[in-house]
Amino acid sequence: MTRNKASLINSIWNNSNLPKQESISVVESLLEIIKRTLESGEDVLISGFGKFCVKDKKERRGRNPETGDDMMVDARRVVRFKCSILMRDKINGNG
Repeated sequence: MTRNKASLINSIWNNSNLPKQESISVVESLLEIIKRTLESGEDVLISGFGKFCVKDKKERRGRNPETGDDMMVDARRVVRFKCSILMRDKINGNG
């Protein structure tokens, strides 16, 4: 099952003493802080979970898969996630 924002809000609401509106506010605020931090080019490290990093990709030669024509792919920034060792161990059943 894929978790979406609504299911995260419901999980916080069900597992805490927070009212539903405050649970919504918590999730929205957290996501907004993460977005603003990544937009500014800074990394987000959540201990025991992982690290979101912004990486710059250079312009490169590519190919249009529909037509097969060569083209240049613009430079861009991408977000990468690297899970922590603790998270990796839990996922693999070692934790």
